[in-house]
Amino acid sequence: MARKKSNKVRLEFRKKHQSQARRADLTSDYAAAQDDIDTVASERVSGKGEQTRHRTVKGNLVDGEQQDAFGQIDLDVNAQTTLSGLVLRVHGLESIVRVTDGRIFRCAVRRVLKNLATDQRHVLVAGDEVKLLPEGTDQAWIVRIEPRRSTLSRTSKQRRHVIVANVDQLLIVSSAAQPSIKPNLIDRILATAEQNHLDACICINKCDLIDTSSLQPLIGTYSQMGYRVLLVSAARGWGIGRLQSITKDRNSVVIGQSGVGKSSILNAIDSDLKQRVQAVSQENQKGKHTTTTAEVFPLSYGGSIVDTPGVRQFQLWDIVAGEMSGLFRDIRPFASNCRYPNCTHIHENLCAVKDAVADGRLDARRYDSYCQMIESPGEMVRDEFEEFE
Repeated sequence: MARKKSNKVRLEFRKKHQSQARRADLTSDYAAAQDDIDTVASERVSGKGEQTRHRTVKGNLVDGEQQDAFGQIDLDVNAQTTLSGLVLRVHGLESIVRVTDGRIFRCAVRRVLKNLATDQRHVLVAGDEVKLLPEGTDQAWIVRIEPRRSTLSRTSKQRRHVIVANVDQLLIVSSAAQPSIKPNLIDRILATAEQNHLDACICINKCDLIDTSSLQPLIGTYSQMGYRVLLVSAARGWGIGRLQSITKDRNSVVIGQSGVGKSSILNAIDSDLKQRVQAVSQENQKGKHTTTTAEVFPLSYGGSIVDTPGVRQFQLWDIVAGEMSGLFRDIRPFASNCRYPNCTHIHENLCAVKDAVADGRLDARRYDSYCQMIESPGEMVRDEFEEFE
């Protein structure tokens, strides 16, 4: 007789979330009351082995693309009592979720999901598709996180920081002035877009403040690689119609440093959004934090867009030096002609990439950006960007 397949699985949980912690004052208790030694000694002490971090829960192991947000299990939920929803934003322990019929719920996350051992800083992010168990008219429990189709992630405090989930394309927003454009940040985000197979569009805002002819060399470099580059002015309405056509019926996310006008662009493409904006500091020409958390907004003409806080550092996640050249569209064609198959394109002789730079066939600035990511993947120019948590 065939053995019945079990719907239980053994999972690893985070430290301090598996079993009762040992009391820290046993020694002082013993010294103060020796008569109670039998009582004190009978207290159960938690084990320290790896197995004490595991529990058995109902669910099934899944593989590949069918894995859930943590890449481990598919937790059992009752489809008859749950609702499907989209996480609009996360505020600490509370998440705002819109279900399929348009209702909005304030939700807490099921404890088994919060305590799973994972490399992520947060178990839930804007854009996640979830299952809810309603509790009253506007409150619910999040009992399941559906598998993510895509993510935008960076490294933060040695852990994976997922900024947003389930998006189709990135709108990398920079500004021509106040603050000035930072090509190195654009290159880092483009490398992450290539890693995650996401479309990327570069939007240069505040083009009304400068002579745009000075940007033509930079625009030409990115355009030759196949990236769309838009010259935009949210204040004057330049390029807004093109942005609307690009974002229509797609799930997009805007990302860039503070002060470049991400929220202003959102207000320009859809007047119903009414995002709060602030002027750039006149003292240091840096942007002020206006957007404090990633939030999903439905667009009146179709699709959705995610506004994110300004970034100061964009340290790459899960990208090793050996695969970096494959994430640079302009370096990739030359890398295959190097003499050594494991060439880093930095120190080796007879390197086709270095020869291309010397001959002017490969942009020297892009090559410098590549070298910086290889040699110092987590470093950025100090005070160049605005960090967000």
